[in-house]
Amino acid sequence: MSCPYQCSHEVQQMCFVSKGAKHGPAPIPEEGKWVKSKKIEDISGLTHGVGACAPQQGACKLTLNVKDGVIQEALVETIGCSGMTHSAAMAAEVLPGKTVLEAVNSDLVCDAINVAMRELFLQIVYGRTQTAFSEGGLPIGAGLEDLGKGLRSQVGTMYSTSVKGPRYLEMAEGYVLKIGLDKNDEIIGYQFVHLGKMMEAIRKGMDATEALAKFTGTYGRFDEAVKTIDPRKE
Repeated sequence: MSCPYQCSHEVQQMCFVSKGAKHGPAPIPEEGKWVKSKKIEDISGLTHGVGACAPQQGACKLTLNVKDGVIQEALVETIGCSGMTHSAAMAAEVLPGKTVLEAVNSDLVCDAINVAMRELFLQIVYGRTQTAFSEGGLPIGAGLEDLGKGLRSQVGTMYSTSVKGPRYLEMAEGYVLKIGLDKNDEIIGYQFVHLGKMMEAIRKGMDATEALAKFTGTYGRFDEAVKTIDPRKE
């Protein structure tokens, strides 16, 4: 049997022995189907992945919606490094329209985004996606559901020292304005403003002061607090 590739002298001297096992790849779950993937276009699914840069100064959460091997939707969320936001902007332009193989071999500018892409590639090609057993997968646009009202990333920012204790700065509910303390100076709740909803209202013409008041709320037993403090100043 002739070989189209260059072979060593030792291999050329060997006689041909037929291979008995000829089964294909194991099927993987993709959008409610079992698929024996042989080509990139056999791959579909929506999933999330996280990557960090080499110094681990920042991280990226990447969400991709892949249809027939091609990235149709990308959500790039970064935290911890100011330069990453510009890298995310470039990655958002680069990713849609590429195959997952092209994307994993593309320079996505930031190492954290590259690592996240690598992690997603592994999940997607092995059938470990969020939509593995969802018939038809999810429509393009499903990635925005992670952001909620006002289309803002879910961010938690806390700061704490052994000398002065914890400070809640931002929670899922929003930007923390005040934290409430009980008689033992323990946190029992906080006041926040939902920036996404507030900015949406301002964009639609609501006065900024009115919008701030409307979308300010409390969590926990904030109303029972003996003392309230500004976590950014006190």
